[in-house]
Amino acid sequence: MSEILFHYRKVDPTTWVYLSSLLTMCVFFKFNRFWSVRNLDLVLLVLLAPGLLMVNEARRMAASDLAVPGKDTVAESSSAAALAPSVQRDEPAAPSTSAPPARAASDLSPRDLAYWGYVWLLAMALVWLVRMLLDTMMVRRPLLEPNLTTGGLIFLGCSLFVFLMANVITSDPSPDDLKAAAGAQALLQRRDTLGQEDKPEQYQRYGPGYYFLHLLPSIPTHPFIRGEGGASGRWYALVAKTMAISSHLAVVLALVILGYWHFDNLKMGVGAATLYLMLPYTAQMTGHVDHVLPAALLLWAVVLYRRPVLSGLLLGLATSVVYYPLFLLPLWASFYIERGLGRFLTGVLVSVSIMVFSLALVSSDLTSFWLKVQQMFALWIPRTQGLHGIWALGWDPWFRLPVIAGCVALAGSLALWPVHKNLGTLLSCSAAVMLAVQFWHAYGDGGGMYMNWYLPLVLATVFRPNLEDRVALSVLGEGWLLRRRTLLVHFGRAA
Repeated sequence: MSEILFHYRKVDPTTWVYLSSLLTMCVFFKFNRFWSVRNLDLVLLVLLAPGLLMVNEARRMAASDLAVPGKDTVAESSSAAALAPSVQRDEPAAPSTSAPPARAASDLSPRDLAYWGYVWLLAMALVWLVRMLLDTMMVRRPLLEPNLTTGGLIFLGCSLFVFLMANVITSDPSPDDLKAAAGAQALLQRRDTLGQEDKPEQYQRYGPGYYFLHLLPSIPTHPFIRGEGGASGRWYALVAKTMAISSHLAVVLALVILGYWHFDNLKMGVGAATLYLMLPYTAQMTGHVDHVLPAALLLWAVVLYRRPVLSGLLLGLATSVVYYPLFLLPLWASFYIERGLGRFLTGVLVSVSIMVFSLALVSSDLTSFWLKVQQMFALWIPRTQGLHGIWALGWDPWFRLPVIAGCVALAGSLALWPVHKNLGTLLSCSAAVMLAVQFWHAYGDGGGMYMNWYLPLVLATVFRPNLEDRVALSVLGEGWLLRRRTLLVHFGRAA
């Protein structure tokens, strides 16, 4: 962003963690109610940062090792590949005016540091999973507003948003991220970007999700990752930047509207949105569309929960984009079972059908189309090869099978418990399900790193008041046909 602000330099992730953590405590910590659940939640949010920093530092170390002459070894290449796609071996070394910092012999290797970083992230995800499941039992929810005024929160949130999005605008995707976008021209010509031969392995290596999403490059906003521009990828980078910025804006607006419409407290909504922009994770993963787009769709599904068709459309889109929101269907269906279930399921089926039909438009034959549908809904046996995250750094991939079974059991049980579901239940249990999938997600940045899938829902749960009266039977209309029949009965004209 030095092109906009003279001598501006991107903030180092570690520096951002320190500053944002102190600012979070200053603005949101309730010093007059020290022993409160709100303060515990803030501490748990801050404790997400160490694991993120460890993975981030491991990537920086791996990138530095690949840039040092004489370290071009097969072992280091495979280690870098296991850490993250952004530091693959075929990425050219970033120019530097000074030698990479030396590491002491006792320091952890990048692989070990990344391993413990992922362990930390998953451990904190487990704590948050328990916290979200217990939230349904917390009836007393005293009003604990942020320490800053509403105007101050709006000013702070707008300033953070401008700086974060400016980093996205002025950054370029890495060469490795442009590989997927390089074949987009073939896609427009109804040819697959994954090669002339349709092989299931070619689709499965990207993980479950929408085919088009893998064409978009990630925009790295780290100061130690140098992006690469050029005419070949600028249009795809432009699309990725536009979608990332729009998705973050959608998340922020959804949190504000959620506070205004459903919490009856604008300040709480603005506070949740400001805290979202303040988190270290948001600053480090600002340009990753696959992180933030599902979050925007899920959060707006909650905002529009009084319109079952629209909520179904948005949840169906989220499921089609990254697959994992599919496990939210039992919870949401049980919420609408008293009223609105048909409209909700209609919205889900319509959006999924549209997304599936769009795949047919870019498939050369039936085999190509079926492989894309398999990728969208993960219709394959869980993989044990070519994984990322903790499953590539020491954990036996076969243990993913019981983890997947446990996640499915949790998602199914939420259809039965709690028996009476309200808006608060919808928020906390949706966050719990998206936390659970982190333990077996093994593609892209690896499980534990996709915190945006649950963080906005967690923030809405942390700031929400008592919502026991917001149940489907009391807040949803009966639908046009039933309402029409009621009017006829009222005027004595019913058959």
